Amino acid sequence: MKKISLPICLFLLITSCNTNKKQTSKITVTKKPNIILIMCDDMGFSDLGSYGGEIKTPNIDLLAAQGVRFSQFKNTGRCCPSRAALLTGRNQFAAEMGWMTVVDEHREAYRGQLSAAIPTIAEILKENNYYTYMSGKWHLTLDGSYKKGAEKPNGSWPFQRGFDESYAGLSGGGNYGKVSGLIKNETVITDFSDDYYYTDAITENALNFIEGHNTEKPMFLYLAHYAPHRPLQAPKNRIDSNRERYKVGYDVLKKQRYDNLKEKGLITSSQELPVHNQEYNNKRPSWNSLPENKKEKWITEMSTYAAMIEVMDDGIGEVIKATKEKGIYDNTIFLFLSDNGATKEGGEISQLAADLSNTPYRNYKTSTYMGGTSSPLIIHFPKKYAKYQGEIRNNLTHIIDILPTCLDLAGVDYPESFNQKNIAQFEGASLVSVLENKDLKKRDQFFQHQQSCAIISDHWKLVRGKLSDPWELIDLEKDPFEQHNIAVNYPDKVIELEQKWNDWATENNVFPLEEREWTDRIKHYKKLNPDQDGID
Repeated sequence: MKKISLPICLFLLITSCNTNKKQTSKITVTKKPNIILIMCDDMGFSDLGSYGGEIKTPNIDLLAAQGVRFSQFKNTGRCCPSRAALLTGRNQFAAEMGWMTVVDEHREAYRGQLSAAIPTIAEILKENNYYTYMSGKWHLTLDGSYKKGAEKPNGSWPFQRGFDESYAGLSGGGNYGKVSGLIKNETVITDFSDDYYYTDAITENALNFIEGHNTEKPMFLYLAHYAPHRPLQAPKNRIDSNRERYKVGYDVLKKQRYDNLKEKGLITSSQELPVHNQEYNNKRPSWNSLPENKKEKWITEMSTYAAMIEVMDDGIGEVIKATKEKGIYDNTIFLFLSDNGATKEGGEISQLAADLSNTPYRNYKTSTYMGGTSSPLIIHFPKKYAKYQGEIRNNLTHIIDILPTCLDLAGVDYPESFNQKNIAQFEGASLVSVLENKDLKKRDQFFQHQQSCAIISDHWKLVRGKLSDPWELIDLEKDPFEQHNIAVNYPDKVIELEQKWNDWATENNVFPLEEREWTDRIKHYKKLNPDQDGID
C-alpha cells in the first residue's frame, strides 16, 4: 500500500473548539453496489472547486463532474446532530441526539448519543449481507464513555452500531496529532507517532479496509473526515503553497466564488452578491479597511484551512484509486457532503473566513440560517447514471434523505427483523427520483439547534437566531440569501408556519427549549444527573 503520510512538521494556527489478508486471486465484483459515504467537517458551501471555490480539490471535483451535484441540500447545522440524522435517516431528536455528546440531559431527545432503538445504516446494510467499515470522526457517544482510565463501550461505539471494522475518533474535536478517544474496533489508542496526522490516518485505515475487503460481499464504507474542523493544522509546506492565492483578500474571492456558482448553475438567482452586514452590527469590514496584521492573519488562516481540505482531497483520490485497483470502482457509489457550514469560532478573522466559505449564504455553523445548514452533496454512480453526469439538481433535499437513498440505490429493503421490533422506519426520502431528473414530493423541512429555529415550507422560510428574537419570514423565491425579513407584511403566514414548527417540535420532544449557554447548560444537567458514562 502506498503510504501517504505528509511531512512531520505540523503548523498549529488556532485552537478552539473482517480485515482479510490482501487477496491475490481474481477479483469477483458483487452484484449489489458498494457504497462509500464521505462526510467532511465544518466545510462551507462554496469551498470545493466544483462548488465555485478556489481550493484545489481535483478528486472530489472529478466525482462531481462524473456525478450529480445538489444545490439545495440541507443539514442540521451542527456536527453530531447531522451525524445522527445521516446514519439513521431520522431527525436528530428522534435519534435522541438533539444537542451534543458532552452531557446526557436525561430528556428523551437529548441523551447525548444515538438511540439504541433506531438502527443505523450500517446495521441495516449488515443485515443485508454487506461488510461495513468506518474510518474517521464518530462523535455519537457520550464523552464520559471514553475518559482516560474509564474507557468502556456503552452501546454507542461504532462496533456496537453495525460496523464490522472501525477506526474512529469518538470525540468531537481536538489536536490532529493526538486524537482523544481514538479506537480501533474495541481497542483504545493512546500512543501517537511524531508524524501522526489525523487526516492521513483516516485515509490510510480506509485504504486498508478496501484492500482487505472480501468481494464475495458488497462493502459499505463510512469515511468521516475530521478536516477542516478546528484547530486549523496542516503541513507547513502545504500552507505556504496557498498563501499567494489569498493575498487578494476576501472581497475579490467572494465575488469570484459567486460568479462561479452562477456560471455552474448552482445559483439560479439574478441577484447581486449579498453582503450580510447584519452579522457585523450592520457593517462588515471591507478587505481594504483591515490593518496589515489582520490581513496577514486572515491569509494564514485561509491558507491553512485550504491546505486541510486539499490533504483530505488527496486522500479521497487514494481511496478512488484503491477501488480501481480492487476492481470494484465501476460498481461503487460515492457520496460526498459536509456536516454543516463553516464556523466563526475563533473571532473576527475566523468570521471573515467563514463568510467566504459560506458564500453566498448568511451566518455560520450552529445556526439555522442557510450558512449553517447548506452543504454540497455529490452522488457519483456512472454505471447507472452516466447520462446525467455533470448535471445539477435544485430540489430541496435534506441529510435525512441519505440513508433511504443508499438503500434504494443498493436495492435493499428495511429489514423485517427491525420491523418486528416495532421500530419506526426512517423519515427521509430516497433521492433516486431526483437523480433521474424527476420530481420529489414537496415536504416541509424543520430545523432547531440550541436557540436557533427554522422551517422551510414551499418557498417560505420562518427563522430566528435566538429564542428572544422575533421570527423572520423569508420568501426564498425572491430572497434566497435571507436578506429581507417580510414578517410584518404576512402575519398570517408567520402564525401558520410557527404552528407547524411547534407541532413538529412537540411531536419530536424538542420542548422545552434550552436557553442556557454551553457551560451553564452542561453544569446544570450534570448536577441533575451525575452519572454521565452512558444511557440509563
